[in-house]
Amino acid sequence: MGTFLNRLSFLALIAVAAFSSACKPKKMITQAAPVPVETAVEEEKPKPAPVAESDSDGDGISDSKDNCPNKAGSANNNGCPEVIAPAPTFNYQNILFEFNSAVLKTSSYPILDEIAKEMKKYPDMKFSLNGHSSAEGTETRNLTLSIDRATAVKSYLVSAGINGRNLEAKGFGESKPLNINNTEAARQQNRRVEIKKDN
Repeated sequence: MGTFLNRLSFLALIAVAAFSSACKPKKMITQAAPVPVETAVEEEKPKPAPVAESDSDGDGISDSKDNCPNKAGSANNNGCPEVIAPAPTFNYQNILFEFNSAVLKTSSYPILDEIAKEMKKYPDMKFSLNGHSSAEGTETRNLTLSIDRATAVKSYLVSAGINGRNLEAKGFGESKPLNINNTEAARQQNRRVEIKKDN
Protein backbone atom coordinates (compact mmCIF):
# COMPACT_ATOMS: atom_id res chain seq x y z
CA MET A 1 0.00 0.00 0.00
CA GLY A 2 2.88 2.28 0.68
CA THR A 3 4.15 1.84 -2.85
CA PHE A 4 0.78 2.59 -4.24
CA LEU A 5 0.58 5.77 -2.26
CA ASN A 6 4.06 6.71 -3.33
CA ARG A 7 3.07 6.18 -6.92
CA LEU A 8 -0.07 8.10 -6.47
CA SER A 9 1.81 10.96 -4.83
CA PHE A 10 4.30 10.92 -7.61
CA LEU A 11 1.57 11.04 -10.23
CA ALA A 12 -0.16 13.80 -8.36
CA LEU A 13 3.06 15.78 -8.33
CA ILE A 14 3.55 15.29 -12.04
CA ALA A 15 -0.04 16.36 -12.72
CA VAL A 16 0.36 19.45 -10.54
CA ALA A 17 3.64 20.25 -12.23
CA ALA A 18 2.11 19.78 -15.69
CA PHE A 19 -0.91 21.83 -14.73
CA SER A 20 1.11 24.64 -13.26
CA SER A 21 3.40 24.78 -16.29
CA ALA A 22 0.35 24.88 -18.56
CA CYS A 23 -1.11 27.77 -16.58
CA LYS A 24 2.05 29.84 -16.52
CA PRO A 25 1.57 32.89 -18.58
CA LYS A 26 3.54 32.61 -21.78
CA LYS A 27 5.86 35.38 -22.74
CA MET A 28 4.74 37.09 -25.86
CA ILE A 29 7.40 37.29 -28.46
CA THR A 30 7.25 40.68 -30.01
CA GLN A 31 9.40 42.10 -32.74
CA ALA A 32 10.99 45.34 -31.83
CA ALA A 33 9.79 48.29 -33.87
CA PRO A 34 12.36 49.33 -36.40
CA VAL A 35 14.44 52.22 -35.31
CA PRO A 36 14.20 54.95 -37.95
CA VAL A 37 17.53 55.53 -39.54
CA GLU A 38 18.20 59.15 -40.10
CA THR A 39 19.42 59.80 -43.59
CA ALA A 40 21.90 62.56 -43.95
CA VAL A 41 20.07 65.50 -45.54
CA GLU A 42 22.37 67.85 -47.31
CA GLU A 43 21.49 71.36 -46.38
CA GLU A 44 20.62 73.56 -49.35
CA LYS A 45 23.16 76.22 -49.71
CA PRO A 46 21.65 79.64 -50.17
CA LYS A 47 21.93 80.83 -53.76
CA PRO A 48 24.08 83.86 -54.19
CA ALA A 49 22.12 87.02 -54.81
CA PRO A 50 22.25 88.05 -58.48
CA VAL A 51 24.88 90.62 -59.11
CA ALA A 52 23.21 93.83 -60.23
CA GLU A 53 24.79 94.89 -63.50
CA SER A 54 25.55 98.54 -63.87
CA ASP A 55 23.43 100.74 -66.13
CA SER A 56 25.32 104.01 -66.40
CA ASP A 57 22.77 105.85 -68.54
CA GLY A 58 19.67 104.52 -66.73
CA ASP A 59 17.93 103.26 -69.87
CA GLY A 60 17.20 99.80 -68.44
CA ILE A 61 19.87 98.08 -70.55
CA SER A 62 22.92 96.83 -68.65
CA ASP A 63 26.24 98.30 -69.71
CA SER A 64 27.48 94.87 -70.82
CA LYS A 65 24.70 94.76 -73.45
CA ASP A 66 24.53 98.49 -74.18
CA ASN A 67 26.35 99.71 -77.31
CA CYS A 68 26.03 103.27 -76.01
CA PRO A 69 26.40 102.94 -72.21
CA ASN A 70 26.69 106.69 -71.65
CA LYS A 71 23.61 107.72 -73.68
CA ALA A 72 20.08 106.56 -72.91
CA GLY A 73 18.66 104.55 -75.78
CA SER A 74 16.27 101.75 -76.66
CA ALA A 75 16.54 97.97 -76.74
CA ASN A 76 15.56 98.07 -80.43
CA ASN A 77 18.76 99.98 -81.16
CA ASN A 78 21.04 97.99 -78.79
CA GLY A 79 20.94 100.68 -76.11
CA CYS A 80 21.74 103.57 -78.43
CA PRO A 81 19.42 106.51 -79.06
CA GLU A 82 17.21 106.00 -82.09
CA VAL A 83 17.90 108.39 -84.90
CA ILE A 84 14.73 109.65 -86.51
CA ALA A 85 15.31 111.00 -89.94
CA PRO A 86 13.51 114.29 -90.52
CA ALA A 87 10.65 114.17 -92.97
CA PRO A 88 11.64 115.53 -96.37
CA THR A 89 10.59 119.05 -97.20
CA PHE A 90 8.88 118.02 -100.47
CA ASN A 91 9.64 121.34 -102.12
CA TYR A 92 9.76 120.25 -105.77
CA GLN A 93 9.73 122.94 -108.44
CA ASN A 94 11.03 121.15 -111.51
CA ILE A 95 7.78 119.72 -112.92
CA LEU A 96 7.62 121.79 -116.10
CA PHE A 97 5.10 122.17 -118.94
CA GLU A 98 5.08 123.32 -122.54
CA PHE A 99 3.58 126.65 -123.53
CA ASN A 100 -0.23 126.75 -123.23
CA SER A 101 -0.33 123.06 -122.18
CA ALA A 102 -1.33 121.10 -119.10
CA VAL A 103 0.10 117.85 -120.49
CA LEU A 104 2.95 116.45 -118.41
CA LYS A 105 6.32 116.19 -120.13
CA THR A 106 7.71 112.66 -120.24
CA SER A 107 10.86 114.06 -118.64
CA SER A 108 8.75 114.75 -115.52
CA TYR A 109 7.74 111.09 -115.06
CA PRO A 110 10.92 109.96 -113.25
CA ILE A 111 10.69 113.00 -110.95
CA LEU A 112 7.04 112.27 -110.15
CA ASP A 113 7.82 108.58 -109.57
CA GLU A 114 10.49 109.57 -107.04
CA ILE A 115 8.08 112.01 -105.36
CA ALA A 116 5.40 109.29 -105.14
CA LYS A 117 7.92 106.89 -103.60
CA GLU A 118 8.77 109.43 -100.89
CA MET A 119 5.11 110.32 -100.26
CA LYS A 120 4.27 106.65 -99.63
CA LYS A 121 6.59 106.72 -96.62
CA TYR A 122 4.28 109.33 -95.03
CA PRO A 123 0.74 108.09 -95.81
CA ASP A 124 -0.96 110.63 -93.54
CA MET A 125 0.92 113.68 -94.77
CA LYS A 126 -0.97 116.28 -96.82
CA PHE A 127 0.48 118.08 -99.83
CA SER A 128 -0.27 121.16 -101.88
CA LEU A 129 0.18 120.92 -105.65
CA ASN A 130 0.61 124.54 -106.75
CA GLY A 131 0.20 125.21 -110.47
CA HIS A 132 1.76 128.26 -112.17
CA SER A 133 1.98 129.76 -115.62
CA SER A 134 4.05 132.22 -117.57
CA ALA A 135 2.64 135.67 -118.38
CA GLU A 136 1.55 135.08 -122.01
CA GLY A 137 -2.19 135.10 -122.49
CA THR A 138 -4.91 136.48 -120.27
CA GLU A 139 -4.93 136.21 -116.50
CA THR A 140 -8.11 134.10 -116.65
CA ARG A 141 -6.59 131.67 -119.14
CA ASN A 142 -3.37 131.45 -117.14
CA LEU A 143 -5.28 130.77 -113.90
CA THR A 144 -7.26 127.95 -115.58
CA LEU A 145 -4.04 126.59 -117.12
CA SER A 146 -2.28 126.57 -113.73
CA ILE A 147 -5.17 124.67 -112.10
CA ASP A 148 -5.14 122.14 -114.97
CA ARG A 149 -1.39 121.63 -114.52
CA ALA A 150 -1.78 120.99 -110.78
CA THR A 151 -4.64 118.58 -111.53
CA ALA A 152 -2.48 116.71 -114.08
CA VAL A 153 0.20 116.18 -111.42
CA LYS A 154 -2.42 115.05 -108.90
CA SER A 155 -3.81 112.50 -111.40
CA TYR A 156 -0.34 111.11 -112.02
CA LEU A 157 0.40 110.76 -108.29
CA VAL A 158 -2.99 109.13 -107.59
CA SER A 159 -2.32 106.63 -110.41
CA ALA A 160 1.04 105.94 -108.70
CA GLY A 161 -0.79 104.95 -105.48
CA ILE A 162 -1.00 108.19 -103.50
CA ASN A 163 -4.27 108.89 -101.66
CA GLY A 164 -6.04 111.70 -103.55
CA ARG A 165 -7.45 113.08 -100.28
CA ASN A 166 -3.89 113.97 -99.27
CA LEU A 167 -3.35 116.08 -102.40
CA GLU A 168 -4.83 119.55 -102.97
CA ALA A 169 -4.46 121.02 -106.46
CA LYS A 170 -4.30 124.83 -106.54
CA GLY A 171 -3.72 127.31 -109.35
CA PHE A 172 -1.96 130.66 -109.06
CA GLY A 173 -1.81 131.65 -112.73
CA GLU A 174 1.00 134.07 -113.50
CA SER A 175 0.92 135.70 -110.03
CA LYS A 176 3.99 133.94 -108.56
CA PRO A 177 6.71 133.73 -111.21
CA LEU A 178 10.10 132.23 -110.43
CA ASN A 179 11.72 134.50 -113.02
CA ILE A 180 10.81 137.71 -114.79
CA ASN A 181 8.86 136.80 -117.92
CA ASN A 182 11.24 138.64 -120.25
CA THR A 183 12.95 135.64 -121.93
CA GLU A 184 11.69 132.27 -123.18
CA ALA A 185 14.04 130.44 -120.78
CA ALA A 186 12.57 132.38 -117.86
CA ARG A 187 9.00 131.76 -119.06
CA GLN A 188 9.70 128.01 -119.29
CA GLN A 189 10.69 128.00 -115.60
CA ASN A 190 7.41 129.73 -114.71
CA ARG A 191 5.25 127.04 -116.42
CA ARG A 192 5.44 124.65 -113.50
CA VAL A 193 3.82 122.79 -110.61
CA GLU A 194 5.44 122.97 -107.18
CA ILE A 195 4.76 120.28 -104.58
CA LYS A 196 4.92 121.37 -100.95
CA LYS A 197 4.15 119.65 -97.70
CA ASP A 198 1.19 121.24 -95.89
CA ASN A 199 2.10 122.56 -92.47
